[in-house]
Amino acid sequence: MDLKLNSKTALVTGGSEGIGKGIARALAQEGVDVAICARRKEPLEAAAAEIAKETKRKVVPITADLSKDADTRSFVEQGHKALGRVDIMVNNAGSSPGGVLEHLSEADWEQSLQLKFMGYVRCLRYVLPIMVKQGGGRVVNLIGNDGVKPSYWEIAPGAANAAGQNLTMSLAGQYGKDNISFCAVNPGPVRTERWAGLVAAMARDMKLPHAEADKLAPSSIPLGRIAEIEEVANLVVMLASPLMHMVNGTQIEIDGGQEKSLMDRLRDRK
Repeated sequence: MDLKLNSKTALVTGGSEGIGKGIARALAQEGVDVAICARRKEPLEAAAAEIAKETKRKVVPITADLSKDADTRSFVEQGHKALGRVDIMVNNAGSSPGGVLEHLSEADWEQSLQLKFMGYVRCLRYVLPIMVKQGGGRVVNLIGNDGVKPSYWEIAPGAANAAGQNLTMSLAGQYGKDNISFCAVNPGPVRTERWAGLVAAMARDMKLPHAEADKLAPSSIPLGRIAEIEEVANLVVMLASPLMHMVNGTQIEIDGGQEKSLMDRLRDRK
């Protein structure tokens, strides 16, 4: 199937590693020119060079801390200038620390909201006027299934995710008249660079051996495993396609049918 993405342009946040890098690569493979951002310059530039070499597409690295309004504005403006237009905005940057309430600090909650929610707000504040002026666009927000499947160990991600999901649905209602459509992609556990850290935190909070903690998430997923980066990236690319423009104000989970309540019951038995 031709996804009609050749020669389109995209901004992707959190593009130096993990899901963001996977999305940038998958978009470039479909003929999209991409601007990516992250806080760390060296891995960001390395990711851009790697993807550009593989795909022969333009990949622009722009160092930015999306917890800062000035950096966010600079990323959007520089990306727009480098690419000429912004057909697709993929908000992906930011992660939220897992943990139970008594182990979550004020800084943990601040991290959850500043990047995972407010980073998205800031990007959209600057990119939407560009899309309105050019006559349309597509926004895909990577959020997470904790916002729709509550779990007591993931209350900080759940709070940030629920806010992001509400934001996505609300803006879909506001900007449809401008030919801009929105959707949210809600991954469950994904095998990224930070997965080992999440397992270590689960083992700590639940007082489990690391090997047992590592089995909790797969045990809660009917397919028996966590997702791979490429699986999430493939879904995002499909949704970013003009063929999917009518998919507006929609959330899609990519979690293998994860039963979050089962995860909690497994923890409670320990």
